[in-house]
Amino acid sequence: MTRPQDDTLFVRSAANPILTAADVPYPANSTFNPGAARVGDETILLVRVEDLRGISQLHVARSPDGVSDWRFDPEPLLRSDVDRDPEETWGCEDPRLTWLPEREEWAIAYTAYSRRGPLVSLAVSRDFRSVRRLGPALPPENKDAALFPRRFDGRWAMIHRPSPLRGGAHMWISFSPDLRHWGDHGLLLEARDGAWWDAGKIGLGPPPLETPGGWLILYHGVHSTSDGPIYRAGLALLALEDPRIVLGRSDEWVFGPVAPYEVTGDVGRVVFPCGWIADEAEDRLRLYYGAADSVVAMATARLSDVLARLRPAHQAGELTPA
Repeated sequence: MTRPQDDTLFVRSAANPILTAADVPYPANSTFNPGAARVGDETILLVRVEDLRGISQLHVARSPDGVSDWRFDPEPLLRSDVDRDPEETWGCEDPRLTWLPEREEWAIAYTAYSRRGPLVSLAVSRDFRSVRRLGPALPPENKDAALFPRRFDGRWAMIHRPSPLRGGAHMWISFSPDLRHWGDHGLLLEARDGAWWDAGKIGLGPPPLETPGGWLILYHGVHSTSDGPIYRAGLALLALEDPRIVLGRSDEWVFGPVAPYEVTGDVGRVVFPCGWIADEAEDRLRLYYGAADSVVAMATARLSDVLARLRPAHQAGELTPA
């Protein structure tokens, strides 16, 4: 089933951009690609802040309503320290936040930028005021990682995106008994070929969201043009009890760069979601994303509408198979 692309599924906030470098309590070049969480009465964004050296730190911003009155904590939560954490020599980037009920703490999957390339690192926190690093989980080059909130047959699962020297950059899934030792690696979702909007390189957006019909996935796809790449986002669905099974993915992107702050910036024509917060009671999904690698923006959607974009085609067997 095909339908023309539109941006009516996710509605941009009138307050966009909700965070800029001017909001950071020290000189900074840009703020973007935030992980998102609801902690108590606050919305937490763990924001990638690029300082004037070009090095990124992960800094907490807090808001009572998730839209306005953002307050940055005085110091970054995850700051690169070459002597202590050499894998973070060139910074910490693009966090995804997953609440782990079994452990009663948040898992932070982020990209550590080492001298040998980007790799996936993990940390945990209960309140985003203190943090404990678990260290590198997967070697370079790898990024765009997030954990599932519960175990499968006793093992934690994580989606990530290695970048091979040959071929496309695809989404993989790996498993661990303890969040430290990862194995049973498997290809999960392939980037398509040719002229597709998600040809050549794809990567996970926010962490997988559990719904009655499956794990909802929002992923970014990169379309290469003669004028440079375009980053857009599309949907996929994984089986609830075995996330290695891709029930399907939609053909079209559902969110792309059209607003001025998404089209123009340090890296133009980019929407890069890393966080979302779902409220099933209110049928609301808030999506937090980096725009043009420069600012933080937010969009909202009805969760039922997002699922409906996948469900009819899935039930009819019309989704493009992975």
